[in-house]
Amino acid sequence: MAIEEAATAEPRTPLTRERVLRAAIGLADRDGIEALTMRKLGQELAVDAMAMYRHVRGKDDLLDGVVELIVGEIEPTPATSDWKASLRGQAMAARTVMLRHPWARRVLEERGTSGPAALAHIEAVLATLLGAGFSMEVAHHALHVLDSRVFGFNQALFEDSGPADLPPEAEAAMIRALAGYPAITELAKAASHEGVLGRCDDDVEFAFGLDLILDGLERLRSGGLPG
Repeated sequence: MAIEEAATAEPRTPLTRERVLRAAIGLADRDGIEALTMRKLGQELAVDAMAMYRHVRGKDDLLDGVVELIVGEIEPTPATSDWKASLRGQAMAARTVMLRHPWARRVLEERGTSGPAALAHIEAVLATLLGAGFSMEVAHHALHVLDSRVFGFNQALFEDSGPADLPPEAEAAMIRALAGYPAITELAKAASHEGVLGRCDDDVEFAFGLDLILDGLERLRSGGLPG
């Protein structure tokens, strides 16, 4: 009888990195980010916590993977000649994802991300701005303004360290990582002689965004709300 039951039992779903990350997102959505521990995640997946270490190296790797998946949920906006409609669509798509995972803003702010999904999002926004005729300097500032509106904080694109602080193999890997993102590569070249972005000045970006708001309010004061 036991042999017959074993033969008819459904096979267990294999444990994969994506399955671990998706379960982590589901746990945080349901119980909050504070509930996301390796032990509780193991209970959620009905596996020993040690089994997950074959797919995530630890809590930091888990959170980095979760952030990358969440940013990857942002639906790309179809290309259009109307740059404002494109940017609005991109911002609203990102907002939808942030509302779906309200705890994710905090994790993004604490950890940041420069994975493929985040780079693709940045590339889409920059490409839209550059295609509309904005200078790289203004497009760079606008990127910060838009992302602070969506994500609730001003996220630097990359860390402080530049090529002088990186071993040659790490510098080469960074350059290769940017190769598929022409707008970001152009920004990197414009922002530094070495072609790698450093941390942006938060005070400068805050002042730019504030001035943009005040200038917009001044136009509304003179002309009223659009009909």
